[in-house]
Amino acid sequence: MEASSSRHRSVAPRPASGRSRSSIHSLGTDLICAIFARLDHFELVRCSVVCKPWNNVIYQSSLMRDRYYKKNPHIRNSSNISIPPETSMKIYLEEMAMEQHRLALTSGSAEVHQWTGHPVRVNICRMKRGVILTGVGDKVLRLWSAESCKYLDEYSLPDMEPLVDCDFDENKVVGMTSAQLCIWRRSGQRSRFQFREAIFRHGLCMRYTDPEAVIGCDDGRAHIFDMYSGSCSRIIRMHSGPVTCLATDDQLILGGSTFGSITVADLSSGEGLGVLKSSFSPTGMKSLCFNPHSFLLFAGSTAGYAHCWDLRTLRPLWEVRASPNVIYAMHHLSSDTSSLAVGGLDGVLRILNQSTGEIMSSLVVNFSLKGNKEVVEKKKASVLSGVSFVESIPRYLRPPITCLAVGMKKVVTTHNEKFVRVWRFHE
Repeated sequence: MEASSSRHRSVAPRPASGRSRSSIHSLGTDLICAIFARLDHFELVRCSVVCKPWNNVIYQSSLMRDRYYKKNPHIRNSSNISIPPETSMKIYLEEMAMEQHRLALTSGSAEVHQWTGHPVRVNICRMKRGVILTGVGDKVLRLWSAESCKYLDEYSLPDMEPLVDCDFDENKVVGMTSAQLCIWRRSGQRSRFQFREAIFRHGLCMRYTDPEAVIGCDDGRAHIFDMYSGSCSRIIRMHSGPVTCLATDDQLILGGSTFGSITVADLSSGEGLGVLKSSFSPTGMKSLCFNPHSFLLFAGSTAGYAHCWDLRTLRPLWEVRASPNVIYAMHHLSSDTSSLAVGGLDGVLRILNQSTGEIMSSLVVNFSLKGNKEVVEKKKASVLSGVSFVESIPRYLRPPITCLAVGMKKVVTTHNEKFVRVWRFHE
C-alpha cells in the first residue's frame, strides 16, 4: 500500500526564477470573504478549521458577516434558533451546524456505504476529524477516510495478544490488549511503544484522552496511565465486580458494572462522588456516554433500556426501553445536545432525543454480509415504523451493532463482521 501510494504521489513543479508560487493565501481578504459568503453555514464551519487565517476571516470579519447575510437572508428567518445581537458569528454558525446535524439524523433519510475492512471479524470503531479507526478482534487497527471510505494506514501487534479496545487522536493511536497498552505515532517515523509498566489484569474497556488512558478491569478497579511516562499514576476502586464500560472528561471518571450501577468519581483524587442506579430491576451496563455541555450521562443496559442522569443533581431524567435486546453502544457529537445514536443486538440504528429519550428514528439496511472486497457498496437505509416490523426482518439481514461513532451527519458502525458501514444522513 505504501509503495502504491508513493508511485501516485505527484511532485509540485518549482516556480520559475523570480516568481512566487501562488496559493489561496495570496488572495485578499475581500476576495476570500466573497468566496466564503457563497457557502452555507455547514460548509463555513468546516472551512473554519482548515487554518487560522480562514478561522479569523470567518469568525471575526464584519465584512464576512455582512456579505454572508446579504447572500443568505433566509437564514435569519428559517431557523428556530434565536439570534441575539451580541451572539458571536462563531457561536451562531456552530449552533446552525448542530441544528442541521440534528435535522439530518432525525429525518430518516440515509445512504449506507459498506466495505470489507478486515480479514477477520472486528467490533470496535472510532471516528474523529473525518478519520475512522476500526479493529479489535484481531491484532490490526486500520484507519479510513470517513468521506471516501479509502484505506489510510494500519497498526499491528504481531507479537502480542489480540486487541480488546482502541482509540486515537490526531497524533497517536492507542491499543489495549487484556493485559497491556501500546501506542503508535501517526506522523513522522513509524514506531510502537509497548509500556512495560502499563500492565494490568483482564482489562475490559478503555477511554483515552491525551495525556491519559483509563483502563477498566474485571476486578472492579480503573487504572490510569500517563501516556508520556508510560507509568500507572493511580488506581481507583470503582466496583466490587467488573468495570464493563467507562466514560471520562477532564475531572470525572464514570464506570458501569455488571450489577447495573454506575460509579462517579473524581479523576484526580479518586474520591467517590456518587452511585447511579436504575429504577428498574438491576441490569448490567454495557455502554456509557457523557455530554460535558449538558452534564447528562447516558447509559445502555443488557435489558435494552437507555438511561439518562443529570450529573449536577445525580438524579435520573428518563429511562426508556429503546431496544428489545442489549444496547452495546451509544454516542453523540461532543457539542450536540439534541440527538443520541444507539445500537445493539437487534441491529437497528436508533436516534434518540437527548432531553426526553424519545426515539426519533429507527433504521436498518439490507446488505449482503459477504460483501465485495474491492468495492464500496451503497444502499438506502429503510425506516422502521414499529417493533413488530423489526421482528419481521430476518436476523441475518440486521447483524448486531457492536460499536458506533457519530460524526457530522454520519454514523460509522461495526457488527462483529469483516465489514464496516458508514451511514450518511441527509435533510
